[in-house]
Amino acid sequence: MATDSANRNETGDLSGKRVAIVGKLAGMTRREVFTALREAGAHPSEKLDDRVDVVVFGEDDLTGIGDQAISPDLQEKAASGDLQFISETTLWQWLGLIEPHQKLHRLYTPAMLSDLLGVPQQIIRRWHRRGLIVPARQVRSLPYFDYREVSTAKQLAAMLASGLSPDRIERQLSAISEYLPDVQRPLVQLSVMVEGRDILLRQGEGLVEPGGQMRFDFDREDDFTDTFSIVDPSDDLPETANQWESRAADYEDDEQLDEAIRCMRSALSIGGPSADRSFRLAELLYRAGHLDGAIERYHTAIELEPDMIEARANLGCVLAETGRLVEAVSALRQAIEVYDDYCDAHYHLARTLDELGREREAASHWEKCLELNPDSPWADEAYARLHPEAE
Repeated sequence: MATDSANRNETGDLSGKRVAIVGKLAGMTRREVFTALREAGAHPSEKLDDRVDVVVFGEDDLTGIGDQAISPDLQEKAASGDLQFISETTLWQWLGLIEPHQKLHRLYTPAMLSDLLGVPQQIIRRWHRRGLIVPARQVRSLPYFDYREVSTAKQLAAMLASGLSPDRIERQLSAISEYLPDVQRPLVQLSVMVEGRDILLRQGEGLVEPGGQMRFDFDREDDFTDTFSIVDPSDDLPETANQWESRAADYEDDEQLDEAIRCMRSALSIGGPSADRSFRLAELLYRAGHLDGAIERYHTAIELEPDMIEARANLGCVLAETGRLVEAVSALRQAIEVYDDYCDAHYHLARTLDELGREREAASHWEKCLELNPDSPWADEAYARLHPEAE
């Protein structure tokens, strides 16, 4: 069956049309999509009957196999052009939720990037917060990065591997942007390289410092930040919650986790309840080995922001690590209920179910991992779990 025959309709106008859903949608709950359809002037239908104008197939159910079968009468209606079949992706495009032709399953979450690059997740999230990598789209609090941003992240990872700290990288890139105001993202807009402890611009055959001077002595030990008079934030005592949070990030970069935890607690004390800060504190507590404290803070973040998917997923991972597998399954299932397209949660849920000996339940989540992102760092493991005979 040609599920995207409606692509001939370039306008994607759903106004006045009766729309039915077949199978389970990956991007929204049924209630959410019905609301979006009504806002677009369409009439969502719970049933497939002869009054339906458009049938939407869930992203992973494009053959018509779902809770409701496509009757011969409806297929005949489609053949006459009076009924359109479209995919879930096409529906999002028609509703204006994503750009036309944007691919949804070739994107990477922070956890995927972390595994791919061998960089801690908190560094990936920091790059996101600082704008060094920009998501192609974001579903609630979860960013997804496309291959262009993966390339940028690889450059950043290479800089880390060369010995530059995350803080130093950010300061040097910021100095470049200050000198060249039209350049907001040097790694994307310019040709740069690392020489010793410095990030330099390529110009012709030479290397240029952000101040405009040619680099003649490539072995000098000058500190880039001194050259550009960048003030060390530790010179001032933090007063605001944001300043305490920034100080925590500095300590985290230096692996002084106890100090970072103290600063994040101060940020929460001054700034009041915050899901994001509670999440960051949970991450610090986890890295420092305070697993019970991390679990408590993940719960706090979820209470403040129930749709914080990463908090739910990470809670599940820490619960599994502490041997509380049944609770871990519950937390991971709740993450999937918030957003069923979250590959990370399906992966960890599959592993936890396998550990509990519930292989049949795990199989559906291994399959989902492969469907959502066949190129993910976890694809080989998922395939091996589903096909042990191939080992």
